[in-house]
Amino acid sequence: MKRFIARRLMQGVVLLFMVATIVFFLGRLTGNPVDLMLPEDATAEDRAHLIQTLDLDGPLSDQFLIFIGKALHGDLGNSIRMKQPAVEAFFDRLPNTLVLIPWALLLGMMLGIPLGVVAALNRGGWLDRAAGTVAVLGVAMPSFWLGVLLIFVFSVELGWLPSSRMGGPAHYILPVITLGTFLVAGFMRITRSAMLEVMESEFVKLARIKGLSETTVIWKHCLRNALIPVLTLWGVFVGNLITGAIVTETVFAWPGIGRLTYEAVIYRDFPLLQAVIILKSILILTINLGVDILYAYVDPRIRLA
Repeated sequence: MKRFIARRLMQGVVLLFMVATIVFFLGRLTGNPVDLMLPEDATAEDRAHLIQTLDLDGPLSDQFLIFIGKALHGDLGNSIRMKQPAVEAFFDRLPNTLVLIPWALLLGMMLGIPLGVVAALNRGGWLDRAAGTVAVLGVAMPSFWLGVLLIFVFSVELGWLPSSRMGGPAHYILPVITLGTFLVAGFMRITRSAMLEVMESEFVKLARIKGLSETTVIWKHCLRNALIPVLTLWGVFVGNLITGAIVTETVFAWPGIGRLTYEAVIYRDFPLLQAVIILKSILILTINLGVDILYAYVDPRIRLA
């Protein structure tokens, strides 16, 4: 297990370096932030002074080496627009994103896992087809379209729920539904596939021969083993929620790290964009490593290997 963790950590370091390199050079393809910050009547001297102030006057290779050197010491630069350390800006917004994730996961598991079990027990029947339709719609529906549709129906037409911003419990409902719809589809599909595989296993047939009730066989023996791949998917979905909340948070004007990423791109805030992407990558790598370790303890075959 120690060798496994050490290997994954080394892979994570290499991946972080690749992410930092890509986001550094691609971010600068969006243009120069000086063009957005200077007024129209700014002189060439004003432009040169601002470029020098923002440390954008040297060759890209030199800027990259300076960036990597500072990053190794935990300094990811200062946000050009917000005038504060980029790391500080990220962690100021992170709690606002994290409060959405547990509720979206809960919605996905509460609906997706039972739907997957029901679909597996009624393979080929109308319940299976109905659950499959839900899964297809959940995967195919763009989150920005669903968010706008929910705002139109429940905020504009019915006036039941607030349309944007962060506030009381009612403000959470529409963003959570938007984030959780994809999770329902994902949990349903993986649970159905895992249940069908487990139901054909020898130990399930033995449990039925021993006279155990069908309820015990399904919910205790089958579902317990079918949840092992669901556990892996849980880690993937948490990472997707962290990175994929950009659209949802933008639609609902939710002040989380997703909207912070959008703002960094729009305002060409290179230090902030670099910090957000790198810190998101660290979070996802940490989550995936934790899930892999937990998976190894849950599945004895992996522990034996």
